[in-house]
Amino acid sequence: MKLWEKIESAEKRIRNAIFQTPMVCSDTLSTLTGHEVFLKLENLQKGGSFKIRGAYNKVSQLSTAARRRGVVTASAGNHAQGVAIASSLLGIPSTIVMPEGASIAKQMATRSYGGNVILFGQNTDEALEYAKKLEEDGKAFIHPFDDEQVVAGQGTIGLEILEEVPDVDGIIVPVGGGGLISGIATLVKEKQPRVKIVGVQSINAPAGFISLKQKKIVEVKVKPTLADGIALRKIGEITFPIIQRNVDEIVTVDEEEIASAILMLMERKRVVAEGAGAAPLAALLAKRTKTRLKKVVLVISGGNIDVNLLDRIIEKGLSQTGRMVRLGVFLRDVPGSLARLSHLVAEHRANILHIVHERADRDIPIGFSRVVLVLETRGPQHIREIQKGLKRNGYVLQVRSLRNASFL
Repeated sequence: MKLWEKIESAEKRIRNAIFQTPMVCSDTLSTLTGHEVFLKLENLQKGGSFKIRGAYNKVSQLSTAARRRGVVTASAGNHAQGVAIASSLLGIPSTIVMPEGASIAKQMATRSYGGNVILFGQNTDEALEYAKKLEEDGKAFIHPFDDEQVVAGQGTIGLEILEEVPDVDGIIVPVGGGGLISGIATLVKEKQPRVKIVGVQSINAPAGFISLKQKKIVEVKVKPTLADGIALRKIGEITFPIIQRNVDEIVTVDEEEIASAILMLMERKRVVAEGAGAAPLAALLAKRTKTRLKKVVLVISGGNIDVNLLDRIIEKGLSQTGRMVRLGVFLRDVPGSLARLSHLVAEHRANILHIVHERADRDIPIGFSRVVLVLETRGPQHIREIQKGLKRNGYVLQVRSLRNASFL
């Protein structure tokens, strides 16, 4: 049976275990990008990502004896939850090896879905090695991407896309190990060869991008990235030849572009996307693809993002667009001075988000204090108006940018 046929079989196998996630057209994003933009919202899938599709398709085909022994996998996030959910639905015990540094929220989520979580190793690679030792005890190992049945499960998204947007011109997909894009590309190219398939990776983890250019699997050094769900050292052995045959190009985006895409999805579409899930929009906004696309589907692959990280992304994104500024203002250290400053800011219709009072720094003159205001504004012109107004009233300002703050 060919892979595209396995994808069609997988759709029948998993349809009662998953959601057919929404396909949303965005007029706002279409105007901004010059394309007709549709969002395939896999962040609304069970477990918060597409991963249950491949996991369920694989686990559901295990023999009765294998089911009794249970399954094992290694993951720091979405795959862990996908396997745990799929196994629970099928009544199969699952063991999930997660790195010791895996987020507490993801550990708790995986346990809540029925997974037996074991913490081992400093990274996913070390966790993977330990999981494979457990495979030797008879447990079935469920690979996150390098398995045809897993790929077939992920490819069911391609069937849904063609059903929901039959005249689609292009599909942009995040790429980690390659399971998601391999499945989608195989199905779509079989049914509609004219449709362009574009992959996207973080510039900090460009294994697929480099491998496709060099026509061989290349292992790369991974740097910290917001798109941690696709931050792998190398593409899959099974998935890479599929990508070579069916994917038109792979592009990269930087951390600023990913962060801006996360913020835009949240503000304009009320969609919470993790870094990997926002990468397709980042690529479209940054005009990375050379492929001409009119009607394009962006696969929002997941929405499992740490709340604290999301807060930092929002703050930095607002700063970069001139909608948040940090002002240091010297005040005479006398009663009423802060109230007068606050009143003046209010007259300019700015919203004070935070106030910090400083007295101890060496550069603050005796008899003065420095107040640091974090203001929400309408944009750069509004900031300039506030600064002019404060200076006219005799205030000495220090403008502090939030732009150089780190996300990670």
